[in-house]
Amino acid sequence: MSHNTSHHPNWISFARIPLDDKDFPRVIAYINICLSSLRFLLRKDIINHRDISLISFFNNNICYYILNVYSDSSHTALKYLKDTEVNIDNVLLMTGNFNIRDSLWDPSFPFHSFISDNLIIIADSFDLALSTPTNPCLTRYSDMAGESNSVIDLMFLRYRSSELDHHTILPESRLSSDHAFLSINIPIFEEIIQTLKHTLAPKSDHETTFIKDIISNFKILDTSNIEDIGKLE
Repeated sequence: MSHNTSHHPNWISFARIPLDDKDFPRVIAYINICLSSLRFLLRKDIINHRDISLISFFNNNICYYILNVYSDSSHTALKYLKDTEVNIDNVLLMTGNFNIRDSLWDPSFPFHSFISDNLIIIADSFDLALSTPTNPCLTRYSDMAGESNSVIDLMFLRYRSSELDHHTILPESRLSSDHAFLSINIPIFEEIIQTLKHTLAPKSDHETTFIKDIISNFKILDTSNIEDIGKLE
């Protein structure tokens, strides 16, 4: 993830605030505002790592979790998950770029890696199992000479779930990225989800009053105890 993250008014971004210039997050989640009633939240109180995004949300009064992981060449995130005792129920899926080539998910690669065993152990601790895509194909396309294309983007789904039992690879997405996107539909129980957006007409009296209220609220904020980024967060 670059320092200049894309923003859009219809999407809420969830990313960990860096502690310093070497701590910028490399994973980010975007949630459409029409799903705001599900109360999505970045759970840094449970997992606080630059390469791991743990998102919780409520549906039918039950808290669920989604894990997004970036595993670098040193597999820093996997080592963190393996060494950190985290007890989380209702994890629906774990997905991401795991940077592991293995015959378990890539038929063109003839070897097995012990790192894959660690990944499977981690997934099992969250009651997740490796998902088989409906259209098995490559997920990472290299433009470097001598480097082959591969399957390193994976998804692990809730074990024994009849609703979450496979995902789809979108190979056409590699036109805008060197990775193919992974796609899955998560079933949501019927709830009241507001899709109507409330807007203020530009330069209207309502907009002027709204801006004045915001400025007034900012002026009365007590910032005397904010000395660094940590306290601001």
